[in-house]
Amino acid sequence: MTAPLTPPPPPREPSPNGGWQQPAARHAAAVPPHDVISGAPGGIPGHPGAPGPYGIYGSYEQDGPGMKTELREAAIVTVVVALLGALLGVLWWRLAPSVPLVGDVVDNGWVVYFKDSEGEQAIGVDGTFTLLALAFGLVSALAVFLWRRRGGVPLVIGLAVGGFLGALLAWWLGVRLGPTQDVIAHAKEAGKGVAFSAPLKLGAKGALLAWPLAALVVHLGLTALFGPRDADPYQQHPPQGQPKDPYGAPQA
Repeated sequence: MTAPLTPPPPPREPSPNGGWQQPAARHAAAVPPHDVISGAPGGIPGHPGAPGPYGIYGSYEQDGPGMKTELREAAIVTVVVALLGALLGVLWWRLAPSVPLVGDVVDNGWVVYFKDSEGEQAIGVDGTFTLLALAFGLVSALAVFLWRRRGGVPLVIGLAVGGFLGALLAWWLGVRLGPTQDVIAHAKEAGKGVAFSAPLKLGAKGALLAWPLAALVVHLGLTALFGPRDADPYQQHPPQGQPKDPYGAPQA
């Protein structure tokens, strides 16, 4: 008769209470593996400690502050930037060159004409508005970037819309603060042959886009140069089959 090939079970040791204690190997095998970082069971699918598409020890995390927060910040940027158009309108009214006009009486009727038909004051009015709008676009983009050092579609759209609304407000306010639009009444008040200032007028309507375009370009440039960088996906998700140590660096 041959002896059995199966080895006999390990002997049980008596416990202090008089019972019999099971081998330590069985208890070790019954305990599920735990994650080395979170201490949670690592074999449960979908658990934060289980391997997943976002890293061996990673979990599903929300990227960014959330759409509601971004929309709220974009609304704040739109309102604040648009209100700055009042300051632009005041500066345009104060800094724009004056266009001189002269009134005369012809056939018992008043006529108004330019005192200097070859003057460039009208071009200077448009140029002043454009330069001020570019400066406001630069300053507003820098302020928004320093407030929120990141990009985002809602934030950029709010900055552009606010710049355009601010330019419209500046145009309206500058015209209202400038000389009256009734040039005949102004000529009669000044007198025949006396020069007076023409109403403030924006001839190049394209200057209204100077503020939003400048704000977009400057903000995108600042975000590209000094904004937060995205993590390298290769460092986060090593190729399949290449182990990753608990500290996040792939092992050679």
